[in-house]
Amino acid sequence: MTIRKARIEDAKVIATYLMLAMKEIVYRFIGEDNEEKATCFLEGLISKKSNQYSYENCWVIESEKSVIAVANVYDGSDLQELIKPVAEAIKSMFGRDFNPEEETQSGELYLDCLGVNPNQQGKGIGSTLLDFLIEEYVAKRGETLGLLVEKDNPNAKRLYLKLGFEIIGEKVFVGKRVDHLQIQPNSYK
Repeated sequence: MTIRKARIEDAKVIATYLMLAMKEIVYRFIGEDNEEKATCFLEGLISKKSNQYSYENCWVIESEKSVIAVANVYDGSDLQELIKPVAEAIKSMFGRDFNPEEETQSGELYLDCLGVNPNQQGKGIGSTLLDFLIEEYVAKRGETLGLLVEKDNPNAKRLYLKLGFEIIGEKVFVGKRVDHLQIQPNSYK
């Protein structure tokens, strides 16, 4: 297994894996419960530079020349700039205005989404990717890594807490109450 920065040619598989983790959110963004349209929309953004979901902001795990997992991470202070192309795409493709709640902020690198190939789930692939991100951003670069977790996802929350994340507050995102977690360099073991 290799962990590497994503490339533009990974866009299709990245979109598929991100949809596993955020299908309902993308449906709310585009205003339709249509997996094909939602996946195409996401793939289009992933294949472009300078937006929230761009391949530039993704790390992948590759095994036997196939991508099996992805994590989307960007600087929270860049959210307003990165979300503009997303809003423009939603407006032009779906005729909808897009003004979501702010899911991150300055002072943290934000783990927006993590998705693992269903055939690889339960094998520790997600934990491996999380361990890598913590090592890369928190241990090596001295950055704070943040994420949101839905209150009705206790297994994910338990994993994040086990890895050293701490609950720092609550947010509302896409109409749902979520916990905001961070792991900071001074709390990293």
